[in-house]
This record gives sequence, structure tokens and C-alpha cells, in this order.
Amino acid sequence: MSNNKLCPILNAKILAQSIEDVPVIIQFKDNNEDLFNDVSSVSSKMKADLPIIHGLAVNMSTDIVYRLSTSPDVDFISFDSNVYALLDIANATMESYFPHDKGYDGNGIGVAVIDTGVAPHADLVKPKNRLISFKDYVKGKTDPYDDNGHGTHVAGIIAGNGYSSKGKYVGIAPKTNIISLKALDENGGGSTSDIIAALSYCIENKERYNIKIVNLSLGTPANNKPEKDPLVKAVEKCVEAGLVVVTAAGNSGPNEKTILSPGVSRKVITVGAVDDKRTIDTSDDTIAKFSSRGPTIQGIQKPDLVAPGVNINSLSNTKLDSYTSLSGTSMATPLISGSLALLFNRYGDELTPEDYKLKLVESCEQLNEPIQGQGAGMLNLKLLFNAEPNMVKSLSNSLFDDDFIETLIMLLIIFFLLDSRI
Repeated sequence: MSNNKLCPILNAKILAQSIEDVPVIIQFKDNNEDLFNDVSSVSSKMKADLPIIHGLAVNMSTDIVYRLSTSPDVDFISFDSNVYALLDIANATMESYFPHDKGYDGNGIGVAVIDTGVAPHADLVKPKNRLISFKDYVKGKTDPYDDNGHGTHVAGIIAGNGYSSKGKYVGIAPKTNIISLKALDENGGGSTSDIIAALSYCIENKERYNIKIVNLSLGTPANNKPEKDPLVKAVEKCVEAGLVVVTAAGNSGPNEKTILSPGVSRKVITVGAVDDKRTIDTSDDTIAKFSSRGPTIQGIQKPDLVAPGVNINSLSNTKLDSYTSLSGTSMATPLISGSLALLFNRYGDELTPEDYKLKLVESCEQLNEPIQGQGAGMLNLKLLFNAEPNMVKSLSNSLFDDDFIETLIMLLIIFFLLDSRI
């Protein structure tokens, strides 16, 4: 009989009576330092403290895991699963010229890229360095680097300024700042606990670096119920802290119910990929065959929306003034993150993460595809930026200036005096 405090992977190992040392994430019902110390003492390796989910990442034997699962203080224990980067004419297709022409370019907005790192490509550091922070959870290095290339490509889609291409390859938000958190290795793989540690960093440093958006072009199979999934719980803590989290749907299509974690969360923006056929005309666009389809196993409609994700040109990590082409929902995700950076230029903190998500899904074009693959459709930035940002605020700025208010007060005084004489 399975244990409802253990994820399916651990349940299978214990039912098979396998005695082995395994990496796990233990979630407690609250932060209890004495309990944490007790668990650390029986683990073979203490990897990370994960306060964002009241948890610890440790290595321990399966027999101890089973015994811990009987504790009333333990909420859930999951295998510390591997997380992978999701690889398998975008700007023109999404009409990104429109917000650029209106002066929105992401200036000053911080986007955290949790990935394989970001190399100091010329399009990010010249003429001004916008790679403003780097933290390495894999090798502990201090200078920015990317030994895979995935994270650099993602960062370029968001924030590349076209410095090396003389403006040919420009990201969606070319003045955005990048906060690079390297949690995936040279093979594009990493652990759930490192991703959670990086998400904690985003919350802790959101004021310092003006982090507004977290880009997760990665995922892992959704083996656990969302309410128990440590990665889902961590991204939802970020949303509660005011951050907008954008994550890839996954490259496990075309079958339904293939959305990866943390994209199964209701609170994040989950992005699928479009094949734009290398044309600006959207009438021939289709959902990329590899793009994961919804709904989730729990019946939640995902992805939320889609963006181009096939043969996207962006920055290379090998030669720091060159470009390369990649495909995947990993490439569609930063197109949405960059679009959000532009939107933050317009609205700032007036809107909540939920409001920003709603604005995106209300500004999509439906493709001739089932909803399971496209959600609300493909984001169109002309639709997103065509409406007045805040009609009431606009009226107050244009009509209710000091002269108008002074005149209004004088009229009210005169009216009051006349009324008192009648």
C-alpha cells in the first residue's frame, strides 16, 4: 500500500524494498529548527535549507525516508528530481515594433533567468552592462559564464540589444537587466532543490535588483499533485511575493496531459510554442509538434498562451558577438518574459501578477488549433499595447491639473454663496 506522504518515485522504491541512498526534499508543516537539526543528523548529505517551502534537501537511505514519513511534523517527502532545459521572424510575428515605437523597452526592469548561466555577450554588456547579477549553484563560480548555451540564448531573447548585429537581432525588451542564476549544468540538467534555492534568491533580492519577472525555461515531469509538488509551491511563493513567474509548458507533445512542472501551477504563466513558418503572416502558424499540451492531469487548462518557438535566433555562448538558432518552449517562454518587461514599463506596480497574466491572455490571437495546445492563443503586442494604460489616470493628468482644480473650487464657493442668499 502506498504512503500518501511520499511521492510516486519514493513509494515505488520502498514498496520494492530497495535500500539505497537517495536525494530527497522533505517538506515540514512549519519551520522547526530542532527538527531540521534532527533530520540533518540522520542524513548522509545535507544539500540545502529551503525555507521558502519549509523544507530541506538531503540525501538519506530509503529506510530512514520511510520512518520520517510517519512523523506528524512531516508534510511530504519527494525525490529531488532532475530538471531539464527545454530545447527541441519571432519579433515581427508578435508585432514587437509597436511597444518599441511607443518608447517601451524594459528599461530598469529586472528579469531573473534561472538556467544554465548567462555568458557576458556583447549584446548584454555593451555599451552598458545589463548582466547585473550572477549566482552559480552548480560550481560556485563568481564570474558569469554559461557552459551549455541555453541560458545565454534565453537571456538574448529577452534583453539582447543587437549591438553585434547592428540591430538585426534584437530582444523583446532590449534595455532590460538580467539577473542570472545558474542552477543547470553543462548538460542542461539540475536538481529541483537548486531551482528552489534560486527562486528563494529572487524573493530575497527583488528590491535590490528590481526583479519583477522570473523566467523558467525548464521543467520536470509532474509526478506529484500540485499542492505537494515542491517546485510548484516555490513558484507560487514567488507570485505571492509579487513576482510574475513565466515557465515553459514542456517539449513532450503532441499528446495531451504532458505539461511539465512547475507549468502545472494555476498561478504561473505557462507558455507553449508556435511554429511561425518563418513568415510574419500568422495565418499559417501552427502549434509546434513538440510543444506540450494540456490540460494538466488535474484538469487545469494549460498552456495559458503561446509564442514563437521554432528556429529562434539569439545569442551564442561560444563566441561573445555571434548568434545561433534554437527551438523549444524554452525559446517561446522568454518572448513572454520580455513582453512583460515592456508592460512593467507601462504599469509598474499598479498591477498584481494576476492582473499581468490576465492582460496577456486577453491580448492573444486564436490560431486554428485546439485549445489544448494554444490556450488563449498567440500573444500579439499590438493588441497588448493598443489600449490606453489607465483611462482614469490619463483623464486626471490631462483634465484635473492645478488650474482646473482651482477654478472648480472657485465655482463651488460662488455656488455656495449664491445658494445661501436664496
